[in-house]
Amino acid sequence: MPGRVQPFVDRAEISGAVMLVADADRVLHLSAVGESDLASGRAMRTDDIFWIASMSKPMTAVCVAMLADQGLLSFDDPVEKFLPEFHDPWVVGDEAGDQRADRPITLRDLLTHTSGLGEYYAADPHATLAQFVGSIARQPLRFQPGARWGYSTAGFDTLGRVVEVASGTPFAEFVQRRLLGPLGMTQTTFWPTEAEAPRLAHQYVRNARAGRLEETTIHYLYGGQVTDPARPALGGAGLFSTAQDVAKFYQMMLHGGELGGRRILRESTVAEMTRKQTGALAARPGMPWGLGFCVVEDPSKMEANATLSPGSFGHGGAYGTQSWDDPARGLVYVFMIQRDKMGMNPDNSYMRRAYQEAVAAALR
Repeated sequence: MPGRVQPFVDRAEISGAVMLVADADRVLHLSAVGESDLASGRAMRTDDIFWIASMSKPMTAVCVAMLADQGLLSFDDPVEKFLPEFHDPWVVGDEAGDQRADRPITLRDLLTHTSGLGEYYAADPHATLAQFVGSIARQPLRFQPGARWGYSTAGFDTLGRVVEVASGTPFAEFVQRRLLGPLGMTQTTFWPTEAEAPRLAHQYVRNARAGRLEETTIHYLYGGQVTDPARPALGGAGLFSTAQDVAKFYQMMLHGGELGGRRILRESTVAEMTRKQTGALAARPGMPWGLGFCVVEDPSKMEANATLSPGSFGHGGAYGTQSWDDPARGLVYVFMIQRDKMGMNPDNSYMRRAYQEAVAAALR
């Protein structure tokens, strides 16, 4: 695997990468190539911490699902049941003008990206989660709930607030107590500490004209600092983690909601979350949506999915991080890089294709 990814480091396409393959119970392969900080020359290490961006979404979805298992909410509950500010939303119209939504937005709509919510870019990095989501609620919908598929990170930020209200516990505290702690994900957080900062893999964008990588920032922090605990805990793309921690989450899903004797979800809930939920609505090539997870229906539709089995599920992140379960093969795949603006779908990056092909070759 390292030999297939190292050329991308040599060509200054990425600074480095961490690669992991596991089965339901143990790590089968873990390696790192390149550097985590080009300025200092610090070598990438397998325990480096990455901004996992939208890989946060399945973790937020699992938190919602835990509350469903408890009977504190239903996937088909209207969002306004927990957040009254979402009552009677407007939909951006065409020549007929704006109009009221035909029906309330449901939690299932948010989990499947069919709510009509767009994206929201905050001005205040220190807004509370309640304030942040209140601003989202004031934005008009892009389409009628359930009418289309339209990716929305703001929808998952909203789900974090729903967890907060339904559980009576601050979202970050709920995530820690109910998910990260029980799974032993000790290196996963919304706010890396100053002590952990040296282990952060730096983020880069490629200057094609100069043929080099240049350091960039995480735009999703809205000007806030990585280590600033006053930032809101955002469920759409707010988490930082390591390859091994992410693998524990996906091992739990492979085990049908349980890991190391700790049950996180009912097995039936895992099955519900990882089946196709979006019907005939077009999402990504060969990949409809479950509840918080992409589901690989036709691996042939995307090159990087070609080595996965139908029914695989997972999620990628904006800066190229990847996490997938293949239940048919009983495997977990985690691929960690930090590269912005690759000019392609991050789920189908050349680097991920090389990694997946190397795994397939090694297994053969």
